[in-house]
Amino acid sequence: MERNYILFDTPVRELLYPFTHTRPIAACRVGILTIREKWEHWLHTGVSYFTVPHLQEKFPLQQGTEDTVNVLISGHILPDAALVAAIAALEPEEELYSNQHLIAKVIKGKEVQLLAPGKRKNYPGEILGIFMPWDIFAYNDRAIRADFQLLTAGRTSAPISSTNQLFNAADIFLEPGATVTCSVLNASTGPIYIGKNAQVMEGCLIRGPLAMGEGAVLKMGTRSYGAVTLGPYSTGGGEIKNSVLFGYSNKGHDGYLGDAVIGEWCNLGANTSCSNLKNNVAPVRVWLEAKGTTAVAGLKCGVLMGDYSRCGINTMLNTGTVVGVSCNVFGGSFPDKFLPSFSWGSTAEEGVYRLPEALRDAAAWMALKGSPLTAADNRILTAVYTQTREKDLKT
Repeated sequence: MERNYILFDTPVRELLYPFTHTRPIAACRVGILTIREKWEHWLHTGVSYFTVPHLQEKFPLQQGTEDTVNVLISGHILPDAALVAAIAALEPEEELYSNQHLIAKVIKGKEVQLLAPGKRKNYPGEILGIFMPWDIFAYNDRAIRADFQLLTAGRTSAPISSTNQLFNAADIFLEPGATVTCSVLNASTGPIYIGKNAQVMEGCLIRGPLAMGEGAVLKMGTRSYGAVTLGPYSTGGGEIKNSVLFGYSNKGHDGYLGDAVIGEWCNLGANTSCSNLKNNVAPVRVWLEAKGTTAVAGLKCGVLMGDYSRCGINTMLNTGTVVGVSCNVFGGSFPDKFLPSFSWGSTAEEGVYRLPEALRDAAAWMALKGSPLTAADNRILTAVYTQTREKDLKT
C-alpha cells in the first residue's frame, strides 16, 4: 500500500529559534541539502510538513484519504540507510523510539494524529539529529560528506577548467553550468560540491568539505577552510570556516565568519566579523530564546542569525551572538549577544524595526535576487512580529 511521508515538528522546534520562527525544522539546511531534501532522496518520493499554523500555508501538509498509510517522521532527525530501513519495516499503529524520543510512527487514515497510541518499538542504532542551533554547524562536515555520496553516486562531474589546481579530484563534483576558474581546490580534507550554475571566481582557496547550492557564488580570493555550506544563490567572500548559509544570503566581502549559521535573505556588510572563540577559551554560552536562559554550545560558536537580518559595514559580533528574524544591526560597538527579532540598532532597547518598514525592506532585498515577498511570507513575518514583540505592541 502506498505510503504518505510527513516530517513533523517536535518541541525541539522552539530550541532552534531563530531559524524555526520562519520554517519547520525539516526545512533547515545542514550539509548540501535541507533535512526534507535528504529524506526525499532516501525515500525516492515527496515529503510534506506538519508544523505550527503560521508556517503551514507556506510549508503545506499533504493529506491522503481514509485508506492512506501516513508515515510520520520527526523533522529534526537526519536519515541514513539503517534508519530508513527500520522505518520502512513499521506497520500501521507502530511507533519507533530511540532513548524515549519518538522517531517515527505509522497511522492509517486521513487525520494526522501524533498522540494516537501505538505499539512501541525501540531503535538500537545511532540517531543523528538537530537538537540545538549550533548542531547545524557542528554536524555540517559529516552531513556534507553524506550528501555528497548521495548526490554523486554513479554520476560524472561536469568538466573542471585546467586553470585550477586540484587535489584529490575524485572528490570534486561540478553540476552542469558550474564554473570554477584559477583557484585551488583541495578535496583531500573532504569533498567539494559545486551546484548547478554556481560560480567560483578567480583566486579562491578552498579546503573541503565545501557545498555550494545552485547559483551560489564565491567571490575572488575567498578563503574557505572547510565544512562550509553556501545554500542556493548565496554569496561568500573573505574568510569562512565551518559555517552554513541557508540560502539567498550574502557574506560577500572581507571579514571572518566561523562556526556560524546564517538564515535566508541575510546580508553581512563589508568587514563584518564574528568571534567564535573566547579569549579565555571558556565554553561559549548561547541564549535560548524559548527558555529565557543560556546553554553551553561548546568551545566554539560564532553568530546565529535568523532570516531577513542584516549587518552594517564593520559590524563586530561577539562569541555566540544570536540575532533574531528581520533585524537591522549597526553601530560602533559590539551588539548585544541576543537581539530579539525586529531589533533596530545594536541593543535590544535601542529600537524596533517597525513591521511596515521591515516588510518593505525584506521585499526589496528579495527583489535583488529576483524573488518576490509572497503573501505567505508576509503573513509569517507578521506572525513572528506579533509573537516576539507582544510587549512592544502593548505599550
